[in-house]
Amino acid sequence: MKISAANIRKGLRYLKHYGFKEFLIRLEEKKEQEAVPYDEWYEKRKASEAELAEQKRRAEKWENKPKISIVIPLYRTPERFLRELIDSVLQSSYDNFELCFADGTMEKERTAIAAVIEEYQKKDKEAGNGAGRIRYRHLDTNGGIAENTNAAIEMASGSYIGFLDHDDVITPDALYEMAAAIMAGQKNGALPDLLYSDEDKTDALQSRYMDPHFKPDFNLDLLRANNYITHFLVVSKALIEKTGGIRKEYEGAQDYDFVLRCAEEASQIVHIPKILYHWRVHELSTAGGGGSKDYALLAGKRALEAHLKRCGIRGEVEPMQYFGFYRVHYELKEKPLVSIIIPNKDEAETLKKCIKAIQKSNDTNYEVIIVENNSVKEETFAYYKEIASDHIKVVVYPDSFNYSKINNFGVRHASGSYLVLLNNDVELINPDWLGEMLSVCERDDVGIAGAKLYYPDNTIQHAGIAVGIGGSLRGIGANLFQGMKRTRSGYMHRASLMMDYSAVTAALMMVKRSVYEAAGGFEEELAVAFNDVDFCLKVRRMGYLVVYLPQVEAYHYESKSRGAEDSPEKIERFGREIEFMRNRWEKFLRAGDPCYNRNFSRIRADYSLGDPEMIGK
Repeated sequence: MKISAANIRKGLRYLKHYGFKEFLIRLEEKKEQEAVPYDEWYEKRKASEAELAEQKRRAEKWENKPKISIVIPLYRTPERFLRELIDSVLQSSYDNFELCFADGTMEKERTAIAAVIEEYQKKDKEAGNGAGRIRYRHLDTNGGIAENTNAAIEMASGSYIGFLDHDDVITPDALYEMAAAIMAGQKNGALPDLLYSDEDKTDALQSRYMDPHFKPDFNLDLLRANNYITHFLVVSKALIEKTGGIRKEYEGAQDYDFVLRCAEEASQIVHIPKILYHWRVHELSTAGGGGSKDYALLAGKRALEAHLKRCGIRGEVEPMQYFGFYRVHYELKEKPLVSIIIPNKDEAETLKKCIKAIQKSNDTNYEVIIVENNSVKEETFAYYKEIASDHIKVVVYPDSFNYSKINNFGVRHASGSYLVLLNNDVELINPDWLGEMLSVCERDDVGIAGAKLYYPDNTIQHAGIAVGIGGSLRGIGANLFQGMKRTRSGYMHRASLMMDYSAVTAALMMVKRSVYEAAGGFEEELAVAFNDVDFCLKVRRMGYLVVYLPQVEAYHYESKSRGAEDSPEKIERFGREIEFMRNRWEKFLRAGDPCYNRNFSRIRADYSLGDPEMIGK
């Protein structure tokens, strides 16, 4: 981490806002070396001159190519920032665009800004691009970001609108990538109406790039935790007309309110997993640190509350300790019977710890079904007799161990309309865990809710699963943030945010019974490994969300009943299960996990950068 006056000021703001404990955690994270330095990574991955020339050649052959109007609200914009912004757009490999500036600067200071734009207008016309590609309007009054942006939108003649802050820059391939995605949608009959890209930050001098934000494809629950979409954002003019543009009453979080409203109405949302936008860090920018615009926090909360109301969802929005991040507390619609299914073989003390934690739950409308599988110890059966009641019953699965068959067998003996699959070596921490899972799983769009699991040493064992990565699992899937300290929140606070993943572990998972049955239950060909990944992917394919809930926490003592996977038979079986997953989910594995990002490592499951030479291969 580079020590500078700006970084010191930013650190002091962080200390004031978050407190000393969080400050130390953040400092520890910043001091860690990146496995792949971002500066080096970006230099290798940014579009080369040859690639830009090829993009220009391709775009020239397109018919009915979209016009992208880039709207920029100006207010007392420093001349150097303005010039760098315009230069970045004019260097684009795609030329069917226009720049629309709406300037709320007062008359005296406006003269210099107008002179710069007039200079560029003249140069652009002389270069043969015609008049009117760079458009400028001075406003009678400064209406703030929202009204100034709306004034720029009114000037736009394009079918798509791109949003650019007055002190930021885009990459030379940004407009081409957006236009290419629009053209592909036009060809496939799925025309996108909202597009966004990955982004990073640059310093005031634009001398270096840092803090890359690599995003998932559209992720509803992550958007309800934070405006992760931000830049580069391109929206169809038709969608903007439908949603009503930027709203002044949400000033400070007007972009969050706008994105939420657009996402509600959009039929096709496209994410381009490339760095196309450089967000400039300086003292007055929001990129410079959360403390500079604290008023935005409450505006964001109101925007999210309004979004939930429009969606007909009852819930409370709570700002998190991380600035600009929120947690939605969904209201329970009802309290149906929940069946908790626990496979077990001996390990009576481990099971006892699991059952005791369940019995501390705030919610009591549940039944526990222990699926007994080949126990031999007397104390195990003695414990079964001890706990037998109306709420707890034991059913016997007599065949050899097959995790999928055991759970399917347990479900057949269950009475609940919601199911919790729970390993016997999991100890729940929160007494309100059942209500938390149920409040999310009751949503119509959710099929599965997962949890955050820890090892006994308070490091993370599971915080969601990234599918298609993982050295030890040969690229099928891996638990995210495994081994990271419990006190840490991880990349962009992802370990601590409710969000959608392609899969979560069945060590602690809630699923609607109707969804479980419609998906055909667990795949019985997968006796031990990947059955939860396979099941989650089937549920996702049905159109349901798989939601990770960091507020539901538990210790996982990991496979005590099973033992190590080290015998020749187990190794052979593991190989067969890998091959099964590769065959069934080949297309998904090739495309990459939409809830992760292809720019991350395929070996480490911690949101760290991947080898730039291997990305896309």
